Amino acid sequence: MTPTETEVVQSTDKQKLVIIGNGMAPGRMLEHLLEQAPGRYTVTIFNAEPRVNYDRIMLSPVLSGEKAYEEIIIHGDGWYIANNITLYKGHKIIAIDREAKTVASDHGVTEPYDKLVIATGSVPFIIPVPGHDLPGVLTYRDLDDVQAMMLAAQSRAKAVVIGGGLLGLEAAAGLNAQGMDVTVLHVMPTLMERQLDPAAGYLLQRAVEQRGIKVITKANTQAITGNGKVSQVELADGTIIPATLVVMAVGIRPNSALAKQAGIAVNRGIVVDAGMRSNDPDIYALGECAEVNGQVYGLVAPLYEMARVAASQLAGNEAAAFVHMDTPTKLKVTGIDLFSLGDFAEGEDRQEIVLRDAAAGVYKRLVLKDDRIIGTVLYGETADGAWFNDLKKKQTDISEMRDTLIFGQSYQGGAPLDPMAAVAALPDDAEICGCNGVCKGKITGAITAKGLTSLDDVRAHTKASASCGSCTGLVEKLMVLTIGDKYNPAAVQPMCGCTTLGHDEVRRLIIAKSLKTIPAVMQELEWTTSCGCAKCRPALNYYLVCDWPDDYADDYQSRFINERVHANIQKDGTYSVVPRMWGGVTNAAELRAIADVVDKFEIPMVKVTGGQRIDMLGIRKEDLPAVWADLGQAGFVSGHAYAKGLRTVKTCVGSDWCRFGTQDSTGLGIRIEKFMWGSWTPAKVKMAVSGCPRNCAEATCKDVGVICVDSGYEIHFAGAAGLDIKGTEVLGLVKTEDEALEHIVALTQMYREQGRYLERIYKWAKRIGIPEIKRQIMDDASKRKAYYDRFVFSQKFAQVDPWSERVSGKDKHEFRPMASVGFAQAAE
Repeated sequence: MTPTETEVVQSTDKQKLVIIGNGMAPGRMLEHLLEQAPGRYTVTIFNAEPRVNYDRIMLSPVLSGEKAYEEIIIHGDGWYIANNITLYKGHKIIAIDREAKTVASDHGVTEPYDKLVIATGSVPFIIPVPGHDLPGVLTYRDLDDVQAMMLAAQSRAKAVVIGGGLLGLEAAAGLNAQGMDVTVLHVMPTLMERQLDPAAGYLLQRAVEQRGIKVITKANTQAITGNGKVSQVELADGTIIPATLVVMAVGIRPNSALAKQAGIAVNRGIVVDAGMRSNDPDIYALGECAEVNGQVYGLVAPLYEMARVAASQLAGNEAAAFVHMDTPTKLKVTGIDLFSLGDFAEGEDRQEIVLRDAAAGVYKRLVLKDDRIIGTVLYGETADGAWFNDLKKKQTDISEMRDTLIFGQSYQGGAPLDPMAAVAALPDDAEICGCNGVCKGKITGAITAKGLTSLDDVRAHTKASASCGSCTGLVEKLMVLTIGDKYNPAAVQPMCGCTTLGHDEVRRLIIAKSLKTIPAVMQELEWTTSCGCAKCRPALNYYLVCDWPDDYADDYQSRFINERVHANIQKDGTYSVVPRMWGGVTNAAELRAIADVVDKFEIPMVKVTGGQRIDMLGIRKEDLPAVWADLGQAGFVSGHAYAKGLRTVKTCVGSDWCRFGTQDSTGLGIRIEKFMWGSWTPAKVKMAVSGCPRNCAEATCKDVGVICVDSGYEIHFAGAAGLDIKGTEVLGLVKTEDEALEHIVALTQMYREQGRYLERIYKWAKRIGIPEIKRQIMDDASKRKAYYDRFVFSQKFAQVDPWSERVSGKDKHEFRPMASVGFAQAAE
C-alpha cells in the first residue's frame, strides 16, 4: 500500500467495476452511474496522476493565474469516500489480464474486475526534432505540466510554444500572463486553421500579438538546441529564437498502448461500438483513448456523451448509443471571443454570408448548403453562437430569414430585440452549455423546481457553466428571466455547500456567539451536513485557531495532508523537508548536519529554494520523524514550507557587508522571523528585508517587505510573484527597528483577523482597501497596538516546533507504513 491511496469499506456481493484513469470522462460516467444504478458495483479507480479528478478544461486559467488548482477540483477525496469508491492515486496500470480478469499497477496492486473501463486519455505528440528531449522541453496536457511551466515562468525569461492551435495559444497566453517573453511557432499560414477560416485566423493572430506574444506562421522547427538544457529553437529557414522553455502543443494521440498490449482491438484509438464496448464484452473504453464509429475526440462535449452512454450500458440500458454531433470550439483566453462550429470549407454547392466590422474587431461567417447552416465562424461577438448551433443541429430552413440571419437572433422580425427577449425566444431544447450538453429547458426547469437562486446552484444541479464557463452569460440571463430579482450575482457567496453563510459572516458569528469548537460552529450556525466538507473544515479550523488561540485545540483532521505531516507531498508520494534558516543565514555546522541527513536517509535531491533555504526532496513518509530528529539535534526547527503561515524572511547582507547597505537588513530579517514564526495565517506569507533601495532581497514583490533607507525603514505589503505578478504597496516609513517590527506584526494580525481562508494578502488588501489598512496601521496608534498585542498573545501558543512534537511521538500513527490487509479499510 502507498500513502497516496483513498480506500473505503466495500461489500463483496456486488459486481466489481474497475476504472483505469480518473479524468473528466470517467468522473462524469460515475456521476451518471451512481444516479442510475446506485449500489450495483463496487468501484475501484486507478489514477496515474497522484491526485483526484479535476477539470482539465480549466488548466489554462490555472496557468494564467486566474484560478488555483483547488478551484478546479471536480471530485475531492470526500466524494470518493461518500460514494464507497476506492481511488488509488499515483498508480499506473501496467497490465490487463483478460483471462484472469485482473489489472496490475506499477505499485504491485492487483485488482479483479467483472467490468473494466479504460479511460487512459491521450498522450501529446512530440515532434521528433533534435533536442526534443532536452530539459526545458515540456508538453501541455495535465496539472504536472502546468506546474512545471509555472515554475519555469518564475525566471521571467523567454518561452517558445510550438503549435498555434487551441492548447498552444492557451499555453502562450498563460505563460505571457506569468511574465514570460513568449513566441508562438505555427507551421500553417494561419492560427487554428482546423477551426477557423483565414479571416478569423488573421484577427486572432492580431489579438494575440496585441497581448505582447510574438507569432511566427509557416514556421518549420528544425532543432531545439542547448548545452544540457534548452537555450534556443532553430527554424528551417535559419531563424534562431532564444528560449529557456519550449512547450510542444502540436496535437495528441489516443493512449491505447495498454489496451493493445492486452489484445483489445485498436486502430487510431481503442475501437468501441456505439455502446462504448470493445471487442471484449466486459471491457469498455471512453474519452480521448476511444475510437467510436471511426472517429476519435478531444473536446469535452463528446467525451461527456460517451460517459452518459457508458453509464447507461453499465446500468443495464443496452439501447444507449453514442451519436456524433458537431461541437463548437471556444478559446479559453480571457478577452478573446471566438466560436467555431461545423464545416466552413469552400465548395461549389455552398454559399456564405459574411459580416465584418473592422472598427469593432468583429467577423462573422455562416456557411450554407441547401438553405441550411453547415458551418459558423464568429470572432469578437459570439453571443449568437448558441442560436446558430441550434439552427444547424435542427437543420432549420433559413431561407425566409436569410437577409437578416448574420445579424443574429435579436434581429429576426425586422427590428433588434432586447437581448433578454432573444434569450427568452430560444426554444427549450436549444443547447446552452456545449461542454455538458445542457439545454435551456433543463436549466429553467431546475431553477423553478429546486428553487435555485445562485449560479453555483445551477452549476451543481445541471452542470451548465461548470466547465469552460463561456456560457455563463447565457445562464445568468436565463436565471434573470426565470426568477427575476431573486438572482443577485453580487450576493455573498456561501463558504461552501454546507452553509448559506459567507466567510465574513461565519467569522463574525464565531466571535459574537463565542463558538470555540468546530461542532459548536456547525450546530449553532445550522450547518446542513453532519461534519462539514473539505472546503469548510480547514477554514473553520483556521478561524478558531486565530480567534481563540488559548482555548481552541488545533484539529488535526481538518488540515490538508501537507499540514498534517508537516512536509510537502511530492508527485511520487514522497515528501520534501525544508528546515528554517533564520533570515537565510546558516553556518558550517548546520550544513554538515544537512549533509549527514541526506547521506543517512539517501535523499535523492537537495535544492536551494528562492526563499534562501535548503529543500530536501524524496523522503519516505515513515522516515520523516527520524529526519526531523537528526535535524533537531543540530538546532533546526520546521521551516513551515507547507504552511498557511509565515514561511520565509528573505534578506540581503545589508550594512554589515554591502558597500551600499544603509541598515542591518539581515539582523532585522532574523528578528522578524524569530518573532513571527509559527503563526498561522489565511494563506502563506513570505517576507523580505532589503538593505538599500537596490532591493537585492526582492522585497517589493512579497506579502510584506522592508526597504532600508538612510532615514529608516520603508514598509511595503500586498505584492505577488507567483500565479499573479504585482508590485507592493507602500504602507509607510518608520524610523526604528522596533517601530518596523510593531507595524509589520500589526499589519499581519489585521490580515489574520480579516482575511478569508486561502485569500492572499494582496487580494485581501484589494478587498479591504489600501487607504483603510494605512489608516488602521499607520494613523491609529491605539488600534495598531491592539493588533500587535493580540498577535503577541497568540504566539504564546503558536511557537511550538511541530517537528520536535512529532519526534516525541505526537500523531505517530500518521507516519507508520500502512499495513497490508486482505480487505479495503476506511480512509480518513
